[in-house]
Amino acid sequence: MVQTTNGTFPHDNSAVPNVDRVLPLFSLKGRTAIVSGAGAGIGLAVAEAFAEAGANVAIWYNSNKQAVTSAENIAKTYGVKSKAYQVNVTSAEDVDKAITEIVKEFNGRLDIFVANSGIPWTEGAFIDGSVETARNVMAINVDGVMWCAKSAGAHFRRQKEQGTTIDGKPLENFIAGSFIATASMSGSIVNIPQLQAVYNSSKAAVIHFCKSLAVEWTGFARVNTVSPGYILTEISTFCSPETKNIWKGKIVMGREGQTGELKGAYLYLASDASSYTTGLDMIVDGGYSLP
Repeated sequence: MVQTTNGTFPHDNSAVPNVDRVLPLFSLKGRTAIVSGAGAGIGLAVAEAFAEAGANVAIWYNSNKQAVTSAENIAKTYGVKSKAYQVNVTSAEDVDKAITEIVKEFNGRLDIFVANSGIPWTEGAFIDGSVETARNVMAINVDGVMWCAKSAGAHFRRQKEQGTTIDGKPLENFIAGSFIATASMSGSIVNIPQLQAVYNSSKAAVIHFCKSLAVEWTGFARVNTVSPGYILTEISTFCSPETKNIWKGKIVMGREGQTGELKGAYLYLASDASSYTTGLDMIVDGGYSLP
């Protein structure tokens, strides 16, 4: 934390990438990324994007063991190190243990963390839903992001202060860490016709939490969120075709997005191309939030 007691920040407390051309800024070659909730959907697409850009990628899953095969395919396709880990993001202890293990195994460093784990609310009006489901949504969607941030941030800070890998070797090409959380346009708007007050509130909390961290982590890491709109993934399978047609009628671009259409947003925030971007909530919703 570099904020002074009078509420102002020291001048020139962040580094500038030493690159003149734009495309090299998007390279993640030699860097280590962890993506939670990457067994399928958005998380898997993000992991693939980072690997294509040259990063070694650890992917986390909860129950979808297809992630193990996906990691193997990523390594084979892109020629990087990739491995899957089963991690309970609601446990601060499990998260910290997994991150430390991965840092040791992946060249002693951590450059990027994407907190993507999340579940929907499917029980209609809040007062008619179960307490257990509400607690679970908050535990995964909010607490999970906090615990990932707490442990990843500690590594980012140590690397910036010491300039070394976890095993004491010189740390090369590290300007600052990048923490990205997957929020949702539902953190800024109220969806209709489905009722999902708990989910909406969880994503609003993630957005504000990350904006606050962007201030706390000034000097050693950037913190941003990506807020997708309706994306064609398993998370929305509980909705009927009739409900989805209502969505499409409210989206300026008239359709749900594909997971691949989010890759550029995450790559920008993960890379040195966004070296002057922190505290941003990037809404990618096909124009749903415009009217």
